[in-house]
Amino acid sequence: MKIFDSQHQDIASELKRIINRGETATDEVAVVVKEVVERVRKEGDPALLEYTEKFDRVALTLKDIKVTPQEIKDAYSHVDQKKVDALKLAATNIRSFHEKQKISSWVNQEADGVILGQLARPIRSAGVYVPGGKACYPSSVLMNVIPAKVAGVEQLIMCSPVPGGNLNPYILVAADIAGVSEIYKIGGAQAIAAMAYGTATIPKVDKIVGPGNIYVATAKRYVFGQVDIDMIAGPSEILVIADDSADPAFVAADLLSQAEHDELASSILVTTSPVLAEKVNAEVERQLANLSRKEIARKAIDRFGAIVLVKTLQEAADASNSIAPEHLELAVEKPFDLLALIKNAGAIFLGHYTPESVGDYIAGPNHVLPTGGTARFFSPLSTDSFMKKSSLIFYTKEGLHKVAEAVMQIADVEGLEAHGNTIRIRMAKK
Repeated sequence: MKIFDSQHQDIASELKRIINRGETATDEVAVVVKEVVERVRKEGDPALLEYTEKFDRVALTLKDIKVTPQEIKDAYSHVDQKKVDALKLAATNIRSFHEKQKISSWVNQEADGVILGQLARPIRSAGVYVPGGKACYPSSVLMNVIPAKVAGVEQLIMCSPVPGGNLNPYILVAADIAGVSEIYKIGGAQAIAAMAYGTATIPKVDKIVGPGNIYVATAKRYVFGQVDIDMIAGPSEILVIADDSADPAFVAADLLSQAEHDELASSILVTTSPVLAEKVNAEVERQLANLSRKEIARKAIDRFGAIVLVKTLQEAADASNSIAPEHLELAVEKPFDLLALIKNAGAIFLGHYTPESVGDYIAGPNHVLPTGGTARFFSPLSTDSFMKKSSLIFYTKEGLHKVAEAVMQIADVEGLEAHGNTIRIRMAKK
């Protein structure tokens, strides 16, 4: 990994290059996605089947699209029970954490009988996109579905491509554990279009969540406004702040946990210890040689890995806040003291025995996190992501009389006579 001093003239441009490494929708991708989405919107199921055969190389009929209860039952016979138990434990913890996020409606009575409040209600339906093919992320199913279930979403559908003809059994088991209503063997931009606009077979939803490739991400961006979406997620990233108390093997393992995701993943160490920096660098090389996904991790580390030397933990916190990482580990002697300096991060892992993976899988907080610096203004997926709020306003005649003049004055400033008339007519009524 490249080692930079925080005062190095190239460090700012290097970090900017890493932050902006995410794939962007090229004109070619945008053209393809627009065609797919518009055809599915206008033609429905026929276009859906055509694109599934073209892109996923599997010929499905309308009868084949929906996963049957028997297929889910059969999936349990093709999985390891210990892995199922682990998924159930994860689901329990995720559900418990997100239950604490639930918001309530409230009302408050003001003077003269005026009542103001907020009505919180879940959205009616949500669609979850799950990558297929070589990818198998049952944890992503749990993280996207359970908050919606906790919020009270009535209908939860899932779409996932099946290039080989069948969904991974762990995906089906996770969907069953989480409580998905319906599962469809459709992927790509066509699946996003189907959930956004609805077809004769696949119902229209109010919100679409879940990760995907550049075509899926571009399609989500395209249909935003027709439906809500979670976020436009970029490549995975981790930033570790470490001092002399950190174990080089621990830090190296955590950096590589993101590097193995894909070639665009970013792993950054910010440390006050030059000795630790050298040891971590050596440990990364040692561990990298034994990884099953070492080719992917190697490319990520070489292109988007960095070690930054700083003088103080305050300087380390400042660097982290400017990057606003998806995953932030505080591998320092006093992590809770350092936490007070952290302003921007998707998820924060404190101490030497809290690796990023425990948050990805089992702790309970959501692992759907803002990437590419968007932790400056985005939050993790949550129960609130599946809620909507309505304002409640009730005025008595006496209450309206007290504010009548102010309403009419503001309406007059804005040149909206009819707005003012809604007050004048009521005040004139005996």
